[in-house]
Amino acid sequence: MFDLAGIIFFETQKLEEIVEFYTSTLGMKIWLEQKSCTILSHGNLLLGFCLRNNAEIEGMITLFYKTQRIVDQMYERVKHLANTEPRKNEVYNIYQFFAKDPEGRDLEFQAFLHKLTPLDIEDFLK
Repeated sequence: MFDLAGIIFFETQKLEEIVEFYTSTLGMKIWLEQKSCTILSHGNLLLGFCLRNNAEIEGMITLFYKTQRIVDQMYERVKHLANTEPRKNEVYNIYQFFAKDPEGRDLEFQAFLHKLTPLDIEDFLK
């Protein structure tokens, strides 16, 4: 079996502002800083932002939390950037809302309303 982990990278024109938003507002941690790139972590999610001439804003970044209460707390932090209010999605059995980051990337904040199998990235890094 192969060990596998990953990082999703985005080009940004506003590296400092984006890192500040994802760390201060969303609570992500700086995992690694490289020349003109910063890699952030949220649980098992690794996002890299690299300073470039263009900003990649396609796709959606989904951050999930343990409870609906935390999703509501995140909504209060970013409601000025939100496109929707928190709501239950019956199709996927999740509680969610959508917003945009300062460069216009789509963000989804959600909590699964059913049991999940835990992931443990720490084993990969040992």
